[in-house]
Amino acid sequence: MAFTLEEIVRRFGGEVVGDPSHRVGSLAPLDQAGPLQLAFLANPKYLSQVETTQAGAVLISADDLSKLAARDGRNFIVTPNPYAYFARVAQAFIDLAAPKVAPGVHPSATVDASAQVAASAVIGPNVTVEAGAVIGENVRLDANVFVGRGTRIGDGSHLYPNVAVYHGCRIGERAIIHAGAVIGSDGFGFAPDFTGDGDARTGSWVKIPQVGGVAIGPDVEIGANTTIDRGAMADTVIEECVKIDNLVQIGHNCRIGAYTVIAGCAGIAGSTTIGRHCMIGGAVGIAGHVTLADYVIVTAKSGVSKSLLKPGMYTSAFPAVDHADWNRSAALMRNLDKLRDRIKALEAAVAAKTPDET
Repeated sequence: MAFTLEEIVRRFGGEVVGDPSHRVGSLAPLDQAGPLQLAFLANPKYLSQVETTQAGAVLISADDLSKLAARDGRNFIVTPNPYAYFARVAQAFIDLAAPKVAPGVHPSATVDASAQVAASAVIGPNVTVEAGAVIGENVRLDANVFVGRGTRIGDGSHLYPNVAVYHGCRIGERAIIHAGAVIGSDGFGFAPDFTGDGDARTGSWVKIPQVGGVAIGPDVEIGANTTIDRGAMADTVIEECVKIDNLVQIGHNCRIGAYTVIAGCAGIAGSTTIGRHCMIGGAVGIAGHVTLADYVIVTAKSGVSKSLLKPGMYTSAFPAVDHADWNRSAALMRNLDKLRDRIKALEAAVAAKTPDET
């Protein structure tokens, strides 16, 4: 259950400074690590902790290593990005420790005779796989997962308990979809059919059939209780390596560009296009039918009501302040229209005066 530093470098790259035969079996923070643990330095402000840590080895950049006052007798793995390196090593440790699950279909699962399920797949208790679905190699479907008719789940994907993937969706390779997520529910499409006004108004909303699907690329992760609606006619598309947090709503016919990350409680209305490498903060609301360029960052709680066509950081949320200060600011904001009218009147009065009067 442990690796030598030499084995780690052979697998993940980097350079050992110190004893390559030293073994580590887990990871820990700099200030808590012991001799059999691996720590990492991602923020230079914690450089002093590297000189006092008891860690068996430290992941560190060459630039930060050069700043150490003393490094004799210590072990390091030098890499340009210690944080990403730590993430990869952590995955390896988890893989070692995780119990192995035998492939096969649980007796309580319901798999339609026309579904294609790879022999290496793990189909858990009470899973439902409907007609024409395709379950790829090494897929894992945990308890109570539902896979609708004609849906395809790519090789190496893991769907946690109670995930529902409706009919006609496509999940790419190595997807991770956490508990309670719903993929492919109907988009929010209703046509108004009302006549008259006030109490005389009659009619109703007419449901627009949502006949598109959801297409999810490889290496996508979707958080717990997140919902991604199917398209009205074309597919909702989540491109490769998108990472979506818990409790996110993505409306019908959206397109989320590759490598974009979306934090919890964000809501994205239908037919919105988000570019590649974007970062959407927590509780952001994005209106429908807008476009965000590549490399756009929207900070937490911001509202986006129009397209953002240039890369950069955008903010509209009001940061928290002392309650009394907020009350004073709110009082001023309520009277801004009156203040504006007074300024306009003063400007008009000044403009109307002759040079001698001024």
